[in-house]
Amino acid sequence: MDLLRFITAGSVDDGKSTLIGRLLYDSKNILIDQLEALERSTKNRTDGSVDLALLTDGLRAEREQGITIDIAYRYFSTPKRKFIIADAPGHVQYTRNMITGASNANLIIILIDARQGVVEQTRRHSIIASLLKIRHIVVAINKMDLVEYSQDIFNNIAIEYSEVAKQLDLKDVTYVPISALNGDNIVERSENMNWYEGKPLLEFLEDIRIDDDINLTDARFQVQYVIRPQTEELHDYRGYAGKVISGIYKKGDKVKILPQNIDTTISKLEVGGTERDDVFAPQAVVIQLSDDIDISRGDSIVKMENPPQITNELEVLLCWMGDKPLQPGNRYLLQHNSRLVRAVVRNIEYKLDVNTLQQRPVDESVKLNEVVKATIKTAASLAYDSYEKLNENGSAVLIDETSNSTVAAVMFQ
Repeated sequence: MDLLRFITAGSVDDGKSTLIGRLLYDSKNILIDQLEALERSTKNRTDGSVDLALLTDGLRAEREQGITIDIAYRYFSTPKRKFIIADAPGHVQYTRNMITGASNANLIIILIDARQGVVEQTRRHSIIASLLKIRHIVVAINKMDLVEYSQDIFNNIAIEYSEVAKQLDLKDVTYVPISALNGDNIVERSENMNWYEGKPLLEFLEDIRIDDDINLTDARFQVQYVIRPQTEELHDYRGYAGKVISGIYKKGDKVKILPQNIDTTISKLEVGGTERDDVFAPQAVVIQLSDDIDISRGDSIVKMENPPQITNELEVLLCWMGDKPLQPGNRYLLQHNSRLVRAVVRNIEYKLDVNTLQQRPVDESVKLNEVVKATIKTAASLAYDSYEKLNENGSAVLIDETSNSTVAAVMFQ
């Protein structure tokens, strides 16, 4: 059973949390004790209904204000597929939270209030989706019950959003009319919108193919752990454990160790303790090599064809998440998958307006939620790809060494 990661985004009060609650509720993924707690929390509602948004709005401040502040993750499954949902904040001041939630998503659901149509935050979230190269876009036009399930209103919003998609080069866009509050077109097809010929939302999420999203051409593997049992039976055993980021590896493949640039050959491949002739993304594997080489956590094992870039000076797009402003010359730790190196932000070229994609001049410093083009210099070379080519090997985070907190999401150019 495969896994689909998706994120919901939209303007404030478009119904993101209610949509996720409805998916969990109607697909029977709520435990009895959760349901009882939900009923207790909403016992004062005048209509006696259950507030499904509380399934995701977990912070006290969120419940009091009726908004989503933090990223809320929920896990559920159906007989066809497993899901991880990230419920992203709608407010502009929580851009960092949305980027965090969207960075690993296969798909984004952008909610639009049928009464409001495409608004500024719809465009902003679409721009972030384009920046993060999210391949699959679902435009869920919500609150159709409040516009009398009008097909004309649905069509007009779809036409309006198609212009946004065209500008941002978003190719795989699907439009679904829903009412998250009433459950129309969430799990079951709505009788109120018999003019809609597509699948209900959950069925679409179950059926969408994401196999083609995995890059099986460019072989990338980064060592997470060096296995040296040093027992009598395994005296000479040396294995390199990690996840195949992309591509396919076969026993006997000629490979390079980066950034050392050393050639060697794969002698054995293991998955779950069982030897295999080949492995592929995104499997967790152990690789053994024919030569004894000094390899450490964070080193890369790549095939000779289509190697990654190797440098210690990186052009990046950087989303600043720190409370303290970023200034050129600041020093941090850069975490690139399992590789951790010291880094300095050398210069900041421009600020990217996430509402328009326009380049704007930078003041003296970069503030919370701002996205900038910058140059980072690292103490040791990195083997990386551009984010556009291979996002898993083309992204990193900056860490404040003093507080040990993540202060920026980084996308290599």
